[in-house]
Amino acid sequence: MAMMDEIDRMVKAALAEDIGSGDITSESVLDPESGGKGIIHAKSEMVLAGIEFAIRTFRAVDKDVRFDARFSDGDRLQPGDKIAFVEGRLRSLLATERTALNFLQRASGIATLTARYVERVRGDKAKILDTRKTAPGLRALDKAAVRAGGGTNHRFGLFDAVLIKDNHIAAAGGVREALTRAKRSVSSSMRTEVEVTNNEEIDEAIEAGADLIMLDNMNVGAIAEAVARIAGRAEIEVSGNVNLDMVADIARAGVDFISVGALTHSAPAADISMDIRKL
Repeated sequence: MAMMDEIDRMVKAALAEDIGSGDITSESVLDPESGGKGIIHAKSEMVLAGIEFAIRTFRAVDKDVRFDARFSDGDRLQPGDKIAFVEGRLRSLLATERTALNFLQRASGIATLTARYVERVRGDKAKILDTRKTAPGLRALDKAAVRAGGGTNHRFGLFDAVLIKDNHIAAAGGVREALTRAKRSVSSSMRTEVEVTNNEEIDEAIEAGADLIMLDNMNVGAIAEAVARIAGRAEIEVSGNVNLDMVADIARAGVDFISVGALTHSAPAADISMDIRKL
């Protein structure tokens, strides 16, 4: 599905959830054609994300709403920065406000946290990856936010990459067997990744031709030993309980990727508000 189509799908679902059969408060208080102007502004330091989601949310409610964005995804904002101006019917602005801000606040929170991780590994080759630990139905938003923060998207879903994890290994009967089956089944152009927890599994992964080896829940010392053992025969990803305090040490061990579930499952929402006035 094209990105814009996916955004529209998410916007439609979010608006249906919030507006339902109608905004009874605004419809009972405001004249249908009363116009207004809103200012969306940052209330804390952040990396902005989700602008396209906000634009398409307002226009889904009322195609005549004018949205003037002053910043773009990936921009660093300070408290008081005016993110965008919106103008149109007051009923439309008020019916849309919360949903648009929800998209912006969640996305900007993810982008801001991602940027902190990216900054910690600057100077090393390691890239910060996201995971599939996203809010159900909001994966396109969450992954776009990671990109805005300078991170790199891992696979989008189960359909676009081979990642053999512990339960696959247990069901298949071992790392070697799982990799052999996968390589036999998928195109030779598709990279295969496997999760390992010890030296024996590392050796099996290398012998079976893994393109990428994921070191799961290893401490920094074990990661450094694994990097030396793999010796460039496969790319290396680290995953499991990674946090800001340890991510720089992991990067210095020489790995290629560090995946961080917290980027999308634990990022605090950015503080963004919208002030509206009647024209």
